[in-house]
Amino acid sequence: MSTKAPRAKRPPNPLMRNRNFLWLISGGVISMLGDQFSMLAMPWLVLAVTNDTLAMGLVLGLISLPRAVFLLVGGALVDRYPARSVLLLTKYVNAVLLGGLAAGVLTGTLTVPVLCVVAFGIGLASAFSIPAGTTILPRVVPGDQLQAANGMMMGMRQATLLLGPLMAGGLIALVGGSGKAVTADGVAVPSDLTGLGAAFLVDCLSFVISALTLYQVRMLSVPAATGAGKREESLGAVFRSIGDGIRHFWHDPELRALCLYFSATTFFIGGPLQAVLPVFARDRLADGADGFGILMGLHGVGTMVGMVVSGARPKLRLRTLGATILLIDSLLALVFMPMGLATHTWQAALLMAMAGCLAGFIQIGVFTWIQRRIPPAMLGRGMSLFMFIVMSLAPLSSALCGWLMRYLPPQVMFLGSGLALWGIVAVGLTSTSLRAIAMPTRTAPAAVPAETPVENPSAV
Repeated sequence: MSTKAPRAKRPPNPLMRNRNFLWLISGGVISMLGDQFSMLAMPWLVLAVTNDTLAMGLVLGLISLPRAVFLLVGGALVDRYPARSVLLLTKYVNAVLLGGLAAGVLTGTLTVPVLCVVAFGIGLASAFSIPAGTTILPRVVPGDQLQAANGMMMGMRQATLLLGPLMAGGLIALVGGSGKAVTADGVAVPSDLTGLGAAFLVDCLSFVISALTLYQVRMLSVPAATGAGKREESLGAVFRSIGDGIRHFWHDPELRALCLYFSATTFFIGGPLQAVLPVFARDRLADGADGFGILMGLHGVGTMVGMVVSGARPKLRLRTLGATILLIDSLLALVFMPMGLATHTWQAALLMAMAGCLAGFIQIGVFTWIQRRIPPAMLGRGMSLFMFIVMSLAPLSSALCGWLMRYLPPQVMFLGSGLALWGIVAVGLTSTSLRAIAMPTRTAPAAVPAETPVENPSAV
């Protein structure tokens, strides 16, 4: 009588045994969930206070403008000071700003100028938190676990993008009640403002909690920057360090090729997704705003699935990462071009889910490759430069698409974007540097965790 051999137990995921990573991702998820509350509540607040769409655009612009302008400066400072300390400082600043905003809303004392100052402060803080947040992960997990960590972190971010707005909307509706006025400290406050104030308060608390979790994270020791023993602190030195980062990108053929390639794809694909899709959902699909929500929701689900697959199967690619990028974008163009032919929401939603899955899969690999390619001493500048490309070109593309749609229907815009993406892929195929991009075959030994957290901003 034969007996089956016992199944070998699957080894535990090393990330789930990494205490620093668990502290980092738990705080990150809490903070990302809180962000969704403010993102949903901010435009509603401006409209409730001013009933002016121009004022809403101004406030939202005050958030995005300083983020784009100071992003490279933030990256340079992250390379000069510990990323963990910079990120902690931005969390404290955001907590104070959102706490003050919540208090102003709940007491009925908020004015438009104060709201503009808070919006500018939030955008300015994000210019430093984004490069700090994108550079801290390689300093928390060993290199051979980085892609899985990125997949898990970005997958959780996509989950918060789906759950956060639902939770925020539910809280605002629950606290806001029936819309009748209530009294707070003797001041009449409309109940919808009460719900919005509660949403900002939740985001404030999320920053406080995530700061406490980040304080528990111990960084891996990384090599000090060459010549960093004596650091210039002038503004000119900061701008020179930004120039050094740009020159490093430009003189690295593979980094240069990847940045130029993603600049083109961001411009020709990012714009239609932001500007053309809402108009298409309104004019072409019968479900209107609800249909647009379904499209974006399915795109988010697809992106999360792609990220999870990429994180779980980091070796699932062609011979090189560059060839995989070109193949994925070729398929993405095939998905994108027929979007304008959809006549029902489910058809467009299916295409959006496929597009999200492809984009999410390749984002993890690209993000991980950049983190491992850039020297630790200029990781902040490198990541901020890459994020700057996305954050600056996508709005420009959206504005251009908005102008073009005065003359061209959304169907033509989708077809043109897909054909443009094919053209970009064709040019990419001629680039030896782009096709040669590959993940390192060997990983440096894991760094040893520091005994105490880095607190002194002047430390290397």
